[in-house]
This record gives sequence, structure tokens and C-alpha cells, in this order.
Amino acid sequence: MSAPERISPRGVTPPEPSELLARGVLTVRGRVREASNAVLYCAVEYEGHSAACVYKPVAGERPLWDFPDGTLAQREVAAYELSEATGWGLVPPTVLRDGPYGQGMCQLWIEAATGGDGENGEDGEDGEDGDGAPGLLALVDGEEPGPGWKAVAFAEVDEGRTALLVHADDERLRRLAVLDAVINNGDRKGGHLLPTADGRLYAIDHGVTFNADDKLRTLLWGWAGEPLTDEALTVLRRLADRLADGDPLTARLVELITEAEIAALRARIAALLRSGRHPKPSGQWPAIPWPPV
Repeated sequence: MSAPERISPRGVTPPEPSELLARGVLTVRGRVREASNAVLYCAVEYEGHSAACVYKPVAGERPLWDFPDGTLAQREVAAYELSEATGWGLVPPTVLRDGPYGQGMCQLWIEAATGGDGENGEDGEDGEDGDGAPGLLALVDGEEPGPGWKAVAFAEVDEGRTALLVHADDERLRRLAVLDAVINNGDRKGGHLLPTADGRLYAIDHGVTFNADDKLRTLLWGWAGEPLTDEALTVLRRLADRLADGDPLTARLVELITEAEIAALRARIAALLRSGRHPKPSGQWPAIPWPPV
């Protein structure tokens, strides 16, 4: 399914993506059937400008035992707000709004690049393509990743054969690993990574985030225990300042997640700054999501 071209009338300044998403008229074009919750592919149009987007109505959310019912859309928006606060722009523009099936999350549709030989180079040495983002994940034979790759875990692939799951040693992924640790992402799968033809990386599906308990599950464990970059430490310090009472970011998050979850968010950032390292799996919760794609 390809996205419709954005329409920008000559001489008219297009609205910001968030304004287009929030104010535009939503028209449902189809449904993403692979998703566990209702995910609707839509066109949004506002004052002569249009774009493709995804609309996830709260009414279509499947109840989860460890998250309050009807809160996944708000968590998706909160993840976008945190991503914007980092300055990394890893989450597509996302808003909370009414739509054809009630209130829900509306997110700009991102066309991912295809093929395995993008700017990240070839797939793993002597390996095979991993499911999900091309050039960023791979399954390889052997016990060590090749140059430019980070090991995650061994996986059974077929008929008892095992392969090493690896991800690219890529600064965009490393930033995302930090963001996931901050928002406590319980479901970072390969299919949630969207590298684009212009070299950017976006990440989607952030409904199971911001839990007050440790829920971090991800395919991006390759840096576990390694020192955080200077850039990441600078960003974390800035986030800590932005999460003070009275800051606009905090005021926005209060509208989306609970006070206990905001307190846990602050605590996670403080812990990362104290350790100065990427977190390791806690051992109290499955470290890798299933299925991983």
C-alpha cells in the first residue's frame, strides 16, 4: 500500500505535519490487518493539503493485563513528545484527536526504504536478511557479529538450526535504544523500524510504553552495559531539566500518562545518568519481544 502524494498548492505554505494531523479531515482508506489492535490507513486533508496517516482508535485497542484500558493511544503521543524533546526526531508526528471511530492516535505515514543495501551496508556476513528494517537487522551464522554489527541473541531459525541475531552498529539505532530505555518500551520489534530513502530512521508502535514497572523489551541490546555517548548524556540531562514541575513538557505528559508513570520516567533518566551506561536486561522480564518482527 503506497502513500498518496502530499498536495501543496502553489504559493501556499503547507501546515506543519502535527497541525495537518490534528485539524484535517480523516478518510479511512484501509486497515493494517497484521496489527493486534485496530490500525486504519487514512488520508488526512486540511486547507488543500493532504497526507497519508495511521489512525488507531481507542475503541479498537485490545485490553492488556499490565496497562490501563484505553490508554495506548495516549502513550503513543507521549512517546512522540519525548522524542521531540530529545531533538532526535525518531517518532513520526503523532497527535490525539477524534476520528471516524472516536478518539484515537493519528500518526504521519512513513514510507520505509526497501532492500538490504542502504546506507548501513550489506546484510550480515555469511548471513541472511532479518525480518523488519532492511540493512539494520540480520541473522548470521557463527558466534560473533561481523564488523559494523552488534550481537543480540541466538535464535532458532529452522529445523533446530540456530543463528545469531544482530543489529547494525548505527548511531540512529543507538539513539533509539536510549529513547526506548527512557520511555520503557515493552515492544521494540524489527518491524517497528522504518529507515527512509533520505537516510532518516523512524520508529513506530509505542502503545506499551511508560509503565511504572520495568518492561523494557527490545531487539536493540547490542550496546547493553556500554558507556552512553556524550551526546546521549547531554540529551538525558536536558530531559531531566525539562521534566521539572511547571515545564511545558511535563504539563503535556500529565495529560497523557499518570503521575506515577511520570515519576518513574524521571527515575529512569536519573538512573541512566548515574550509571552512564546503556541498561542491561533486568532478568525479571523477557528481554526480547515475541514475535521479534
